[in-house]
Amino acid sequence: MDALTRSSSLERTGNPRATASVVFGLLAVAAIPAGVLAARYTRVTLLQSAISIAVAALLGLYAVILARRGRERIQLTLGRAVGEASARLGRALGILAVWAAGAAGLAVGFYGLLSLFASS
Repeated sequence: MDALTRSSSLERTGNPRATASVVFGLLAVAAIPAGVLAARYTRVTLLQSAISIAVAALLGLYAVILARRGRERIQLTLGRAVGEASARLGRALGILAVWAAGAAGLAVGFYGLLSLFASS
């Protein structure tokens, strides 16, 4: 075709879900270090700051869901929606946060078991 058609000249639209997945992924990745810093510089103990593990897991799962919805939007608009890289980054950050939360949860769980057996 020599001329642009109506469908080829449409502007690319934004993808707020893909952008939000990056934001929630960054928050999820930062949740566990924020809990450790809170334990270090406040009167909160490290075990009390373990709630940040659950926060990281929930935010990470939400980032993965948002990234998936962002990628679905790209497919539904036949590529006219931008944000494929953002959706990939948000998904990667979300998965990283869920893995970190799993590892931190295992560490806290084993610490609890060791404390229980040490007091017996």
